[in-house]
Parts: sequence; structure tokens; C-alpha cells
Amino acid sequence: MTDTACAVCDLLDSRAAGHALAADLRAGLGGAVPDAVIVFASAQHDYERLLAALAERSGCERIAGASSAGEFSNGSMGTGRVSAMAIRSGAMRFRVGLGEAVATDARGAARRVAAAFSGLQRDGAASHHSALVMADALAGHTEAMIDELTLATGGNYSFFGGGAGDDGAFRKTHVFAGTKAYSDAVVALEILSERPIGIGAAHGWQDAGLPMRVTEADGMRLVSLNGAPAVDAFADHAAATGQRFDRGDPMPFFLHNVIGIRSRSQYRLRVPLGVHEDGSIACAAAVEGGSVVCLMRTSEASAIEAAQRATRAALAAMGGQRVGAALVFDCVATRLRMGRAFEQELRGCGRLLAPAPFVGCNTYGQIVRAEGQFGGFHNCTAVVCTLPA
Repeated sequence: MTDTACAVCDLLDSRAAGHALAADLRAGLGGAVPDAVIVFASAQHDYERLLAALAERSGCERIAGASSAGEFSNGSMGTGRVSAMAIRSGAMRFRVGLGEAVATDARGAARRVAAAFSGLQRDGAASHHSALVMADALAGHTEAMIDELTLATGGNYSFFGGGAGDDGAFRKTHVFAGTKAYSDAVVALEILSERPIGIGAAHGWQDAGLPMRVTEADGMRLVSLNGAPAVDAFADHAAATGQRFDRGDPMPFFLHNVIGIRSRSQYRLRVPLGVHEDGSIACAAAVEGGSVVCLMRTSEASAIEAAQRATRAALAAMGGQRVGAALVFDCVATRLRMGRAFEQELRGCGRLLAPAPFVGCNTYGQIVRAEGQFGGFHNCTAVVCTLPA
């Protein structure tokens, strides 16, 4: 039997918010102490004050989560808030793993996370191994870290989650482990379950131009495409499609024209963030040199339908099990592009998940590695995880 409770709080006093969330979560569990708590919080909060208050009143210090860039539930969406889920289960076991120094040793950080996983130490303890993974994506190397985490766990774990946010400022983000907040780090909540956990991912973007070769890239900086400064490709695309592109203020264009990295029949997305003086493009995640990319287009309807596809995929992976609650992630760029229409995306997910509740947040990139899903680190992608009742 698994019980879950979801809550969202608008209070900006961090201690009061922690106490209020704990009260709501305990009430949702019939007064019981949770086995684990997942929490996402706006950059307006004092994270450690919030986490300490949440642990104090909930009775649980097995806490994992991250700062965020928009927080929501099946009932509402907004910014400057905290969203949380509490889980109490006789069919699941949880552990929190933390890896620091992602910027200088991403692979080592992943190994330190995996070292905390009990599923690697006890054979046969549970038939389904997964983990919520939240990373400081501003530290870079998230893709490499997910690859190393897959290797360190022998490919026996499914992963879902995203990059921590800071309300769209892109200055400093944090992940949460227990009552502490860390930058330049990754945290994972290991979930060992006797029953299936569903994970689904999808985006609604399509290629909108000719394929181009990445002739030079440096981590999250896209330097050149087809031998020319990367910015030229964006300017040319804007002219060809009748859009306005301002190098001094490129975000209005970038939100509607992202980079798609071609991979078999899928595209992994990267959001451009700015233009450097040398004509290179700052991106929200690394673009590999030598890869083939296209500029991509989407619509509100496509984004809404993609989130529903992700939800259906997560539900299908449950194998007919009843859903107790869900976690939903989508990119901050999606929320900024869609505005209030983002509520329609959440309502679509809610209708498919009903009567199960969900909570989630907008992230700086999305993490997914699960059977039947295109794995790795993504931008502008909806990720849904369904937990059994």
C-alpha cells in the first residue's frame, strides 16, 4: 500500500511555508509521518530555513528536490511558490544520494550519488529501480553525468527529473538533500518499488529548416554551424520565415526557435539563451561538435499534445496499476513561451491522471532515461512520472 499527498504553498516566509506544507502533507497522509518528501521551491525562499521547517513539522528528513522556475499542481500554477509531495509506502523504499563538484568532476559526482543507492547492494530487494534526479544544470556536464549514472547503476535504473531553476534568472541554482541546499551538485531520490513506476517524455517540436553541421562547439557555447558563426544561421532563418531577430534582445525569437540535435528519428532540444560578441550562441545545455542540428518550430497545441503523450506513456508503463500520484516537469522556456496557455497543458495532464493528484515545476532542462523513451538531458520536453497507489 502506498499513500501520497501533494501540496502547494504561496507563503513567502520560508519557515511559515515549511510548516504549512508539512501540515498539509501530514493531513493528506492521515496524520502519518512520510517516508520521503519531494520539494521544489522558488528562488525567493531561504531554502535551508524552508527545509528545516518542513522536516521539523513533517517528521521526515529524507527530503530531495531543487530550486525551480515555476511551481504547480493539478489545481494551480504560478511562481514564487513551493510545491511538494509526501510518500508513505510499504511497497517502496527510498534513499537520498548527493554528488558535489559537478562542474569539475561530473562523473565523480554521479558515482557518489550511485554509492548511496541501496538497490546496488541488495539483490532481489525490489523488482523496479528508479530515481528522481535533480541537477544544477548551470554547472554544465549534465548529459555526461546522466551517462555516468547509468553506467554506475549497471543500466538497471530509470531516471527522471530536471535541472534546478532560479525563477528564470539563470544565475545560481540549488538542489536539496535533507535540510541542506547545494549548488554545483546533483541529488537523487532512489525509489525501490515492488510495482512499476511509469515514466514518459515528449516534445511537440518539428524541424523548420535545413540540417546544419555543428562545426565548432565548446560545452554550452555553440560557436559555428557549417563553418560560419552560429548567429548567422539564426539571422538567416528569421529572414527566411518573416520573423524578427534582435541580437541585442534575442530571447523573444529564441523561445520560438530552438535547436534540435538529430538523433535517429528523434530530436533532442537545446534552448538558445544569448548571443556572444563573437557570434557564438549561449545554450541551456551542451551541443556536441560534429552533430547535425535543425532550427525547430512548435505551437501551443503541439506543446499541449506532447505533454499528454508523455502522460499516456507514463500511464502505459504502469502495466495497468492504479496511479496514486504523479510528478510533472516541463521547461521554463515552455512556460515563458506559452504564458497562461501553459495552464491548458497542465489541465490536459490532470484529466489523464485523474483522480490522482500531481505536483511539479518548471526546470532548466529535463532528465529522462527509461525504457521506450529517448534518453538523456533535454530542453522544452515534458516529463511525467506516475507512482502506484
